[in-house]
Amino acid sequence: MSRGDDTATGMVAQVVAAVRRGAAYRDLDAGLVHRVAAAELGKGRGFKAAVKATRNKLHQVAGAYWGARVEFDAWLAALVAAPEEERRAVLRTLLAQHASTRERLPFVESFYATVLGDLPPIRTLVDLACGLNPLAWPWMPLAPGAVYHALDVYGQQAVFLNRVLALGGLVGRAGTWDLLAGAPPVCAEVALLLKAIPCLEQLDKGIAGRLVDEIAAPVVVVSYPLRSLGGRAKGMAESYARHFDALAAGRAWRVTRFDFPTELVYRIER
Repeated sequence: MSRGDDTATGMVAQVVAAVRRGAAYRDLDAGLVHRVAAAELGKGRGFKAAVKATRNKLHQVAGAYWGARVEFDAWLAALVAAPEEERRAVLRTLLAQHASTRERLPFVESFYATVLGDLPPIRTLVDLACGLNPLAWPWMPLAPGAVYHALDVYGQQAVFLNRVLALGGLVGRAGTWDLLAGAPPVCAEVALLLKAIPCLEQLDKGIAGRLVDEIAAPVVVVSYPLRSLGGRAKGMAESYARHFDALAAGRAWRVTRFDFPTELVYRIER
């Protein structure tokens, strides 16, 4: 390795360390922070500018979807304390703490019944860039004792999700994973990639086809948001439909499309 490579590596490490000193970023997957920091430095930015740009990009692709207060311990305590007949109501309250699942709440009961209801009970599922979506497990057609792999970029979120899934009698296997590095080495009957592609493409424009091809599941559910976090919706349905058509072109997939008020969904079978 040359002295220039050593210097660049050292600068990336310094930017990563500075970013992770912020409370909003210290729990993020280290590989993701490193990847974004290296990309921002690669644009010729200085140290301070790279730290700011890295934080901004990480907020755009991850942090912006969370509410102002993330209190995993309190959320878990509320679930544990809730009587069985009240647990779904508590789960709905918690699903509202993340923008992606909050948008889906008005139709969460019909969402999984429509998209997955005609499949046999699912014994293994992998939920990629999952956010709080695993908390919707009661509405999913899962087999008793199903294995639920829940992967995202926050470490404490993974701890929380494992404990929540255990409350539902599921085998929770939550952890952190940077999808920019590729699909995880997990085999499942069904994979969920819900509203994640637009975020990932902010960091890697060519990731969609490569990632979906790598996912080790015969059924992959891909979805797109129909409005921005700011509420803008103009043209998004048409744009994302074209995006998926280009993604599916030339691939031997059987595709079923589902339209929901805030989400465009495609079920891929292969």
